[in-house]
This record gives sequence, C-alpha cells and structure tokens, in this order.
Amino acid sequence: MERSSPRHLIGRFRRKLEKLGPSQTAHLMLVRLLDRFSLFKILRGVLLVKVDPAFLDCPPHLTPGFLDESRLWQLARDPENALDASFLNEALAKGDRCYAILDGERLAAYGWYSRQPTRIDPPELLLGFDAGYVYMYKGLTRHEYRGQRLHAIGMNRALQHYLEQGAKGLVSYVESTNVDSLKSCFRLGYRQFGSIYLWRVFGHYLRLYSPACRRYGFSLQAAEPRSDGWGARKA
Repeated sequence: MERSSPRHLIGRFRRKLEKLGPSQTAHLMLVRLLDRFSLFKILRGVLLVKVDPAFLDCPPHLTPGFLDESRLWQLARDPENALDASFLNEALAKGDRCYAILDGERLAAYGWYSRQPTRIDPPELLLGFDAGYVYMYKGLTRHEYRGQRLHAIGMNRALQHYLEQGAKGLVSYVESTNVDSLKSCFRLGYRQFGSIYLWRVFGHYLRLYSPACRRYGFSLQAAEPRSDGWGARKA
C-alpha cells in the first residue's frame, strides 16, 4: 500500500524533522522504538505556581465552578464527557474535585484536581507528589467548544482557588513524545522541573528519577487493582 511505501515513510520523517528539529525527532523515534518492545515512557513533570490574569475571565454565556457529585453523575450519562462509573467512583472516594465550565446543562470543559496519589497510564501505577501541591489531570474540552481557551481559563481559576486555600501550585505531567501538549503547557506558564523514566521489563516497572523530582515528591508507586479489575497487572 502507498501509505507504507518508502516514499511515504521518508515524507513523514521529513515533516517531523521540519516541525520538531533533529534533536526532538531523534528523541521521538527512540522512545517509540523502545516502546515497541516493552512499555517505555518519559514523564515530564511540570509546575504552575502563578495565575495568569489573561485566563481568568470566562465567556458570559458559560458558567465556571467546581461540580458536586450529583451533577457529575448526571454528566456521566453522556459518553462524550468521558466520565465512566469506575473513574468517578475512585476519584470521588479519594476527594478529587472537578472544575468545569458549563453551557447551561451541557458540559463545555473540565479538569480534575487531586491532593492524593492518583492513578496514571499505565493504571497499575500511582503518581505521588508533595502534599503542598495539587495534581491537575484529565483535562477535556468538548470539540464544539475548542478554540475559546476554556482549558486555560478553567485551570487558572482552579489554581487561584487552591492558592487561596494555601496550596503552593499545580503539578502535572506530560509524556515526552506529546510535543504539542508540552508546548501548550509552556504557553500557559507551566515550567518543567524533572523527568521520570519508566520501563516495564518482564512484568516489573523500572523507574529512574531526575534529581528535581525528589524536591516535589514526584514519584511512582504500585496501585491497588480496582474492584472491577481495571488497573490489574497484565502479564
């Protein structure tokens, strides 16, 4: 097929090279090559400690704020909101909160915030962090609301709330191969502070941390499998 022809592959490589440059292209190729044989990821830890006033005003026809449990279960009925029961049960049980932007009764965007170690991908691992920070994860903007900076607005408003409550800031991670997301984080004011190198070998996870991870308590630990089986270790 033409899509797998040498000409097509060379064209893809050239486009990557032009977009990312030689260093980032080589990194992307190496990580994906290692991941073909066994799960391999590099998690870039990022930190946001200052509110950007440019991302605080919400469009007047939309309503921002933290959602209560009953509203979350209502929104979970729509599969496009990516709020399945197993996720909600675990997130709510550990006190995680969802800061959302609503268009009437419809969800426009949301992000989740946790003060506790939180399950990542792969789901048999939890990400831990310094208790002074809040972990931001699982951001979503519905397709029809993209281009309105809702992710940035929701995140800055949530950060403002947590700073007022005494938190030091938000922490999160982005996989090193997700170049667009990393660039987006940097545009929003995040800075990178460290990396976790994760490799699964014969069913066991090897973890290597850059020095700054210790300062922010940024680490991975084994998670208990969920009662529904999600997150159980696979052979």
